[in-house]
Amino acid sequence: MLRRPAPALAPAARLLLLLAAGLLGGGGGVWATRGAPDDVDVTFHDVTSGPRTQQRSLHKGSVGVAGKAFLVPLPSSAVTLAFLPPPSVNKHKPWLEPTYHGIVTENDNTVLLDPPLIALDKDAPLRFAESFEVTVTKEGEICGFTIHGQNVPFDAVVVDKSTGEGEIRSREKLDCELQKDYTFTIQAYDCGKGPDGAGMKKSHKATVHIQVNDVNEYAPVFKEKSYKASVVEGKQSGSILRVEAVDADCSPQFSQICSYEIVTPDVPFTVDKDGYIKNTEKLSSGKEHQYKLTVTAYDCGKKRATEDVLVKVSIKPTCTPGWQGWSNRIEYEPGTGALAVFPNIQLETCDEPIASVQVTVELETSHIGKGCDRDTYSEKSLHRLCGAAAGTAELLPSPSSSLNWTIGLPTDNGHDSDQVFEFNGTQAVRIPDGIVSLDPKEPFTISVWMRHGPFGRKKETVLCSSDKTDMNRHHYSLYIHGCRLIFLLRQDPSEERKYRPAEFHWKLNQVCDEEWHHFVLNVEFPSVTLYVDGVSHEPLSVTEDYPLHPTKIETQLVVGACWQEYSGVESDNETEPVTVASAGGDQHMTQFFRGNLAGLTIRSGKLADKKVIDCLYTCKEGLDLQVPEDGGRGVQIQASSSQAVLTLEGDDVGELDKAMQHVSYLNSRQFPTPGIRRLKITSTVKCFNEATCIEVPPVEGYVMVLQPEEPKISLSGIHHFARAASEFESPEGVFLFPELRIISTITREVEPESDGAEDPTVQESLVSEEIVHDLDTCEVTVEGEELNPEQESLEMDMAHLQQKGIEVSHSDLGVVFTGVDTMANYEEVLHLLRYRNWHTRSLLDRKFKLVCSELNGRYLSNEFKVEVNVIHTANPVEHANHMAAQPQFVHPEHRSFVDLSGHNLANPHPFAVVPSTATVVIVVCVSFLVFMIILGVFRIRAAHQRTMRDQDTGKENEMDWDDSALTITVNPMETYEDQHSSEEEEEEEEEEESEDGEEEEDITSAESESSEEEEGGPGDGQNATRQQQLEWDDSTLSY
Repeated sequence: MLRRPAPALAPAARLLLLLAAGLLGGGGGVWATRGAPDDVDVTFHDVTSGPRTQQRSLHKGSVGVAGKAFLVPLPSSAVTLAFLPPPSVNKHKPWLEPTYHGIVTENDNTVLLDPPLIALDKDAPLRFAESFEVTVTKEGEICGFTIHGQNVPFDAVVVDKSTGEGEIRSREKLDCELQKDYTFTIQAYDCGKGPDGAGMKKSHKATVHIQVNDVNEYAPVFKEKSYKASVVEGKQSGSILRVEAVDADCSPQFSQICSYEIVTPDVPFTVDKDGYIKNTEKLSSGKEHQYKLTVTAYDCGKKRATEDVLVKVSIKPTCTPGWQGWSNRIEYEPGTGALAVFPNIQLETCDEPIASVQVTVELETSHIGKGCDRDTYSEKSLHRLCGAAAGTAELLPSPSSSLNWTIGLPTDNGHDSDQVFEFNGTQAVRIPDGIVSLDPKEPFTISVWMRHGPFGRKKETVLCSSDKTDMNRHHYSLYIHGCRLIFLLRQDPSEERKYRPAEFHWKLNQVCDEEWHHFVLNVEFPSVTLYVDGVSHEPLSVTEDYPLHPTKIETQLVVGACWQEYSGVESDNETEPVTVASAGGDQHMTQFFRGNLAGLTIRSGKLADKKVIDCLYTCKEGLDLQVPEDGGRGVQIQASSSQAVLTLEGDDVGELDKAMQHVSYLNSRQFPTPGIRRLKITSTVKCFNEATCIEVPPVEGYVMVLQPEEPKISLSGIHHFARAASEFESPEGVFLFPELRIISTITREVEPESDGAEDPTVQESLVSEEIVHDLDTCEVTVEGEELNPEQESLEMDMAHLQQKGIEVSHSDLGVVFTGVDTMANYEEVLHLLRYRNWHTRSLLDRKFKLVCSELNGRYLSNEFKVEVNVIHTANPVEHANHMAAQPQFVHPEHRSFVDLSGHNLANPHPFAVVPSTATVVIVVCVSFLVFMIILGVFRIRAAHQRTMRDQDTGKENEMDWDDSALTITVNPMETYEDQHSSEEEEEEEEEEESEDGEEEEDITSAESESSEEEEGGPGDGQNATRQQQLEWDDSTLSY
């Protein structure tokens, strides 16, 4: 309620405003002003204490209620403020903003908040109103703040209780690198009511976000200690490499690297703000092959790296795509297993993007043997080794005494490889009758190694069986016409006369490509199957014909041509026919073959087992690739059947390099053929557009197979012995090689052990080692006259031979054992070889020679010769006395072998031989005669010495004097030693005389003794006489 003051107060322009406490909604002081802000007297009316007047400067027209100001227009410039006392209660809570954001620096502890931390309270007046200058304009006091949160390193303090202003400070040093920001809640509480602060109230919880500002305390550090890169000369690259540094500061301002700098002056390189280094000009490896740069880094706070980094840039010559790190010569030592041929090879692609790479590694062995290194045993032996059944007839064997029809054919003139025969269009060989027994009705197999070129369109016959006389019918033949291989087989005349398959044609490039190929023809009429290098081929065409008409004409089998009757028509062959005289007309060869043949065989039964065919063809050398688990991933590998070609393909150049580094050469032969095997690498590189992007030049090298250590095959045993004639005539005969030993040794060079320094005086020593290998031939030949089948023979136990698998062939020159078998088995077989002669009256001795060989004559043994004497007896008498044990007339061979490293050869035991009675009598008589001569020499010598001694004694007796007063002391041992030494000398002289001669040497010895006595003079004679006088009987002395 307002009421105007009394007129008495007009001069003071006073107006009393009375307001009811209920209208003020809580009470408190009330004031009002009017007019200009001036010092006015404000009267406070308090119910309890009455009015009080104070002069205060109040704004014009302002009204305040409990700290709230209102603008109320009043007509008077003076007002009277009536103050009503507030109730004594703490009704309101302090008030805070809901969210605060703060920033604090690492090296500071005061947080700058936005908005500022101020708590407001509506409660008024406060406990002590007189403490306010104008109590109605001051807020309630704030006594403190409370922070809620775990591990919060901050405290909140009150700066001004009256205004509620506060501040947040850190309790410890902050580290932005450990924690960049903090979030927690805060509450404010007032001071309550009364002097004791009872009834304190808290505000709501406000959220505080504080970010820790960084200080540039860390310098940049490079990730690597040094950097290396390479650049191709003549090329200005956009980027060679990148250096990179990091900063441990937490803020983007100080943790980011803003720039890099090359410290080294005058280098043709620059670095950008991201650390990429590039060259500023084209570089040359001739000018400088490597540059060394020092690079530093700065963060965005301009702080420099503590340590600069070294960058090495190598200048490479102009890049050329291709294989690197390979050697064009690789030496292979026999018996060492697989040898890696490209251990360090790498493909250089010059940083071109590659999609795939295909590599072909080819081993060229066409010049070795029959296309590659194979066992050089005879084809017959190879069939046996590969598991084929017996019954193979070899048509082109190595020439020998019993197999001599190939002697006139040109060969390869070497033993390191197979026995290869050359046919130049003028040579052919006739196979002797009985070598091949073939029934065309039954299955049979023809196999041959052949190398043939495109020599024209004329027929060239490999094998032909035709009529021997009168007619030109071909029973079966294998011939070439152009690049066609044709097999002709005419049916037996006993068959019914109707058309049957007769000619089988194959058109193959292998027939005329001038390379070695293996052909196997399995004939099982009416079907014929051809295998070329282990791959089967069906006939291209088959021609039918009638069977042959029956005749009794014998057939002739020829290799290299066809036996044909001369018809008076000129042959289609370019060469002149080779005429041979025969009953029934002139015959000649036609359709000569031009090329090389080896291993031509015919056997009954077909080779149905593909493994046997592959065994006959498979090479003993080739390329191998064993990829480890950690290399060559994703690389596809293909190998040819002959192991001569390897194909590798992959998209990862690094993995392809690992696979290529494991390509190896392997030769499984014990004694491989030495020489060069050429290697060739061809590569095809494709880019992502499936086109060839770079050209990789081919690589050519070679594997040099070193000469293997040749074995020395040694035959030893009894060289000379004698047997009674009855033993030669007995059914058992005489064993020729009863004590035969066969060994093989190789000689190795052993380097002397040293400390590493080469001593020129120390030489390498040779050590012999015994090795074990097979033999394929042993030939026993008779020396002198050939064997006479009517009265002598060499015999064997055939059942024992069949068990061993060794075959034997007889001739007038001796026997030949063939077949691949161990040295022990050959030794056992030769022990059982017997010589029989059932007409020994005119036979005094017989001489034989044994030679063994390995690998078809590549390694030959020594010639072991045996001489057998025949002892003839007129009247053989059995003796019951000791003379029945007759001496042995056996002369064992004493061969001095080199040291066999622990393998000692025992001396062969003499073979017991009982000589005849006549021989014993002769020996006894000779011995008795020698004994009588020696006895006579002793007697003559003793008589001569006795005569000379008597003469000396007589001369000395004339010159004796009286020596009774003399006392002489003599050493008896000296006399004994002199006496025995003289006796030993005499015995030695007698032995020498008995060896050199009997009577002549005795006379010479006597003359020499008499001459010595003459030269000795009288003094020597006197000394001898005195010594004899001073001798005593020493028979009782013991020595």
